[in-house]
Amino acid sequence: MPAPHAASPARGRILAAAEELFYDQGITAVGVDLIAEHSGITKRTLYNQFGSKAQLVAAYLAERDRRWRTLVQETVDRSDDPVAAVTAPFDALRTWTATSPRGCAFINALAELPDPAHPAHRVAEDQKRWLLDLFRGLAAAAGCAGPDALATRLLVLHEGALATRPLPFDTLAETADLARELVSAAEPSAV
Repeated sequence: MPAPHAASPARGRILAAAEELFYDQGITAVGVDLIAEHSGITKRTLYNQFGSKAQLVAAYLAERDRRWRTLVQETVDRSDDPVAAVTAPFDALRTWTATSPRGCAFINALAELPDPAHPAHRVAEDQKRWLLDLFRGLAAAAGCAGPDALATRLLVLHEGALATRPLPFDTLAETADLARELVSAAEPSAV
């Protein structure tokens, strides 16, 4: 995850406007003119703060990623035991999606920005890699059999729940139950 820049009031307003507009309308549909207008700053200030729209998109995703990782880590830390911690990201997802009706900003960004060299593409890819590594580490710490394969399965379930979020039905409860079943089957006492 890129290191955050020094915060300034203008930078904060730009990021807040960019997050709202990019998430609600899509990255490619929103131009810097609209972001500048929405944040009450000039385009010059926007470019002075971020350099380019690509860097602004990367900063928007990096800030969203920082908040997501904090929520997930807090949820993991509150888990009663290592086995419950493996599925804690699904609990965090329930909290997160309550205010994110358009699904995953990172999946959306990857769909809109297919060039792996785009700085925002790298942020989104890193976010998914981090979650996979987290599942792997939590599964290994819980003594689950096959932590690599389990982590991949949990990531696919997690991302599937996110991808279906904008649809008029809720898949998260069943997805979280399935994740717990997978973890339970991989527990040391189950193998």
